[in-house]
Amino acid sequence: MTSQPYVDSSSTGDPARYQTLERLERSLAALPAAPVTAGRVVLLIRRGEGGRREALDRVHLSPDAGLPGDAWGRRQEPNPEAQLTVMQIDVAELIANGQPLTLFGDNLIVDLDLSIANLPLGSQVRVGRAILVVTPQPHNGCQKFHARFGPEALRFVSKPDLRHRNLRGIYMRVVLPGEVAVGDTVDVIVRAVVTHDGR
Repeated sequence: MTSQPYVDSSSTGDPARYQTLERLERSLAALPAAPVTAGRVVLLIRRGEGGRREALDRVHLSPDAGLPGDAWGRRQEPNPEAQLTVMQIDVAELIANGQPLTLFGDNLIVDLDLSIANLPLGSQVRVGRAILVVTPQPHNGCQKFHARFGPEALRFVSKPDLRHRNLRGIYMRVVLPGEVAVGDTVDVIVRAVVTHDGR
């Protein structure tokens, strides 16, 4: 496992690292374009008992277990549409502003454009040897996100004019099992057709 600062579900952020909405929007506009077809896995995170974040070097994803040992699998009735949370690395680094990326709690942090335009609902990606599909489950900021990154960051990821960017990330589920390791390629293999409502 990769060494990371201790973070669990009760962890909060450093208010000194919170950013204004204006700065977040300005920094977002200055980001270089993320890969749209072939990216890579930057972090693999498992939420263990008590929500403790574990940064993994590799993991075997499966349709039944998702990411084994993660909080999703401990729920009484796990929602398959919310199996894996995925976030874009440059956006995560922008919002975290020097705080550990494990604070987000997302399972996969990737270098890939996660916008609706690039990955409409139903799109499929090959991550290492596994294949994942984008689900319709919305991935929204919450009170924990507010406590970790500040009120302006929550406004930032929730702004209607930025929702198409999926700044908070997306949900995916496993359709073909396989091993995934940090550094593996993330390939868009099926880009779903966008309908009139942008989905």
